[in-house]
Amino acid sequence: MAWFLGLGITGVVLLALSLVFDGLLDGVFDGALGGGLDGWLSLPVVAGFLAMTGFGGVITQATTGVGPVGAAGVGALTGVGAAWLTYRFSRALMRDRTAAAPTGDDLIGASGKVVTAIPAGGFGEVLLRLGGQPVKLAARSTAPVPLGSEVWVEAAPSTTSVLVRPVDR
Repeated sequence: MAWFLGLGITGVVLLALSLVFDGLLDGVFDGALGGGLDGWLSLPVVAGFLAMTGFGGVITQATTGVGPVGAAGVGALTGVGAAWLTYRFSRALMRDRTAAAPTGDDLIGASGKVVTAIPAGGFGEVLLRLGGQPVKLAARSTAPVPLGSEVWVEAAPSTTSVLVRPVDR
């Protein structure tokens, strides 16, 4: 029983180390066996296998009184199950896609307020919303735009500036 407990604790320690040394074993055996081992020998998968093999063996021996060979078999089955679940869960997390990050082109047509007056042909500042967040950008306009005026974005020539026109109401 002590061997199984040691194996389980080793798996938990490896799992904790996988948080620190993320990706340590990833890629070591890339392409081995025609790519059949890709992802299976990652540190979290190995740690899950060891922990569940050890703790599964301990639980089996303690509850059923089965010998070490039978407990090792049951522990190995639970270890393979834990490794498979860890592998599938990590693949699902890696495939998770987030929404595309907003770009300057998303500003075109947006409305905003002038926070620093814009002289004709010169620069001022406008407050816009990009992806739901307030963004203050340098702004140019062909006509002078006073402080507090509402403007629309006509173009975004750079990541920090926009061309605006005043909104007529």
